[in-house]
Amino acid sequence: MTDTSLDRSAADTSAVDFIAIDGPAGSGKSSVSKAVARRLGFGYLDTGSAYRALAWHVLDRGADTADADAVLAAASDFPVRLGLDPDDRTVRVGDVDITDEIREPRVSGAVSGVARVPAVRAQVNDLFRSLVAEAPYPAVVVEGRDITTVVAPDAPVRILLTAAPEVRAARRAGELSGENADAVAAALHKRDASDSAVVDFLNAADGVEIVDSTELDFPQTIDAVLTVIERLRGAHRG
Repeated sequence: MTDTSLDRSAADTSAVDFIAIDGPAGSGKSSVSKAVARRLGFGYLDTGSAYRALAWHVLDRGADTADADAVLAAASDFPVRLGLDPDDRTVRVGDVDITDEIREPRVSGAVSGVARVPAVRAQVNDLFRSLVAEAPYPAVVVEGRDITTVVAPDAPVRILLTAAPEVRAARRAGELSGENADAVAAALHKRDASDSAVVDFLNAADGVEIVDSTELDFPQTIDAVLTVIERLRGAHRG
């Protein structure tokens, strides 16, 4: 487990390969990224966990994530601890294990309020770069919403993992046992609309490879991403 803080400055990530994977909710980026990291012996960073942890932290302080000043105040005192082991996804704030709590509906509904604050995004992005720079792995698979364009625009491997909206909604509904499929689809659409006001994660920037998993199953999607990684890392090294 790595002890981290939001007041750290950006670090040089040149010593470690940055495998940057963007994608909308339900695209499979988390599960695929973890599987790819395991297969290659790389680290894995779920950037969404940091934002969820900060949302939990704001709520735990009795504040509202719709209040930008409250979010900034919470971010200034946010002893988050994230690991890079794809098989250990423990998340702590201080000594409190919040791994399960950050997946609760009250936190999920509050994340957009945290992520929309530009100053907070800048601090969190510096945190991600520092984690990768200090990683005890030859490379780290980093997945999130603006990894290929903002966090690591010069990464040797940048991938946009996407799928048709109806496919993403069906997959997300399948992950959430007991949830109504129409309600899940509506929530996913709402989150896409909210988050896309902050960052464009639906369209690939120049130099970003697209992997569309609409017609692919999980193993096929993993293979498609691995193929892109192998090709781009080979080209980067000459």
